[in-house]
Amino acid sequence: MTDSDSNRLDDLETHTILLTGGTSGIGRVAAGRFAERGATVAIVGRNGARGERIADELTNRTPGTVRFHRTDLAERAAVRALADEVRETYDRLDVLAHNAGLSSRTRSETADGIELTVAVNHLAPYLLTHDLLDRVRESAPARIVVTASGIHRRGDLEFSDGKFAFESETDAEYDSLETYARSKLANVAFTVELAERLSGDVTANCFHPGFVPSTGLFREAPLWTRAAMRIMSAVPGVGSTPERGAERLVRLATAPEFRERSGLYVGSGGAETPAAGATDPERRERLWTRSADLVGVDPNWP
Repeated sequence: MTDSDSNRLDDLETHTILLTGGTSGIGRVAAGRFAERGATVAIVGRNGARGERIADELTNRTPGTVRFHRTDLAERAAVRALADEVRETYDRLDVLAHNAGLSSRTRSETADGIELTVAVNHLAPYLLTHDLLDRVRESAPARIVVTASGIHRRGDLEFSDGKFAFESETDAEYDSLETYARSKLANVAFTVELAERLSGDVTANCFHPGFVPSTGLFREAPLWTRAAMRIMSAVPGVGSTPERGAERLVRLATAPEFRERSGLYVGSGGAETPAAGATDPERRERLWTRSADLVGVDPNWP
């Protein structure tokens, strides 16, 4: 099955889908694809005006219903509040899609004292999955989908005394690309570990959307990076598109071939073997435990 086959699958009228990063790039396109097939789609983003506009537009032109939930995923309290809001608003959750992401231009910490890129790209999905897993299980068969990246192969997840080595990193040592790669490696390792901990009625898979220079991912990146992305997005044949990345997300969330397959990293040619750092059981366990410590939950879940 190719990415484009996702457009010909069954309707989603009975499905409720939570999609973070749903107001721009891949997420915005995916939200439209889900709504066109009749789903109830909860999109999450930071820009209230844009989010409400997109929700209204999609609800008016598609068979589905789209609601916007304004949340800053950098803040632990905001992630937990989002989970509470989702449980109060929706009585089922068939797909939990973690698509939000950023690449910070300089080393910066959240109010919780966590490096920003790791907080948004990895710890927010970890905590949101923890808080919503019961609702996902109640809706089973259900799926969890994570937007990862091929750049995860460049990342590392080194530990020292039970902590991430990068937690003691100085401003001078900070490298935005290395940090982004690290967060994407964490995405893949988290997905593989989660899949092993879940039963077969809830699957967890991640994917590489391709290099999409036009995405809003690099809004916090250094000026030279943002300039390069603008140039590349204008050059035909360079990189992929939000539409192609969205097709992959929708496919993992809905295609019959992924109904029972779990723990996969999917690229343009289908399931691929991810970097060794994502498949090593000991490193995955360390990631899981330290992530639980950082967000304040018991690591013995699910």
